Amino acid sequence: MHRPRRLPLLLILLGLLPAVARALLPPPRFPGPHARPRPRAGTGDGVGGGYEFETRYFRQRLDHFSFSGEEEFFQQRYLVGRAGAGGWAGPGGPIFFYCGNEGDIAWFAANSGLVWDAAPRFAALVVFAEHRYYGESMPFGSKDKAYNNSRSMAYLTAEQALADYAVLLTDLKRNLSSESSPVVLFGGSYGGMLAAWMRLKYPHIAVGALASSAPILQFEDIVPDTIFYDLVSNDFKRESLSCFQTIKDSWKELDEQGNGQDGLLKLSKTFHLCQTLNTTGALSDWLSSAYSYLAMVDYPMPSEFLMPLPANPIKEVSS
Repeated sequence: MHRPRRLPLLLILLGLLPAVARALLPPPRFPGPHARPRPRAGTGDGVGGGYEFETRYFRQRLDHFSFSGEEEFFQQRYLVGRAGAGGWAGPGGPIFFYCGNEGDIAWFAANSGLVWDAAPRFAALVVFAEHRYYGESMPFGSKDKAYNNSRSMAYLTAEQALADYAVLLTDLKRNLSSESSPVVLFGGSYGGMLAAWMRLKYPHIAVGALASSAPILQFEDIVPDTIFYDLVSNDFKRESLSCFQTIKDSWKELDEQGNGQDGLLKLSKTFHLCQTLNTTGALSDWLSSAYSYLAMVDYPMPSEFLMPLPANPIKEVSS
């Protein structure tokens, strides 16, 4: 029996996704000078949701595990939340420390409402630390030099990043005369992995960690290698089995439609691509990424984390 062609239905579905394409672009950045002559406090910067912070810089060691005696340093950026209603409890009061991951720390600070909203309840000080090699925390003074070669990038490791946070926290607590302050770590995705690992590796520094959407166990031979896309698929199944089946059938349909130069040209025009497809692989990858991003930001409230999206975006796309 001839199977009904589902591509027209897929195109109707994708008509709801023009904005999702922008989710595949790099997250917004907050540019600034990479090198700082010395640690210094900046002015408070307003952040989405009314959150405010003070920008500071810490003279951080490049290699925490070298015994050569030749030390190099870089300026690590971190953000300290301005006291809201009630303010910080002061020396001995709790510290909420966000473990930055692969991106500009100001962007994460603008999209981590849980940390900010919970802090007043516990009279906690909020600190967001930037991950080395991202944002303004560039070793060797600039991004070009930091990413120049394998030698310059040799210090871009999770172990070095964890040591950065341990040293920064220890110094910060000392400067605040607050060595007894309990520290709770926060992080999402890779940052969540760092938060959990830091709690394990430096238990004397942090009393707990909240790891959000952190694939801590997602390594070979521990969980199935399809687990991520299984979860994405389940999100679409939950909202609409019909939508899920349409997407599932679309992969074969795209290959059939793109069989030959005429088909590739038609697909390129249909999706308004800048260049004509050579294969359907690039288009399939793009669509797969769009669906994955929708699942990653399928929040029950409107969000601008990666881009402006309504509440329950998968439901919106599937309806």
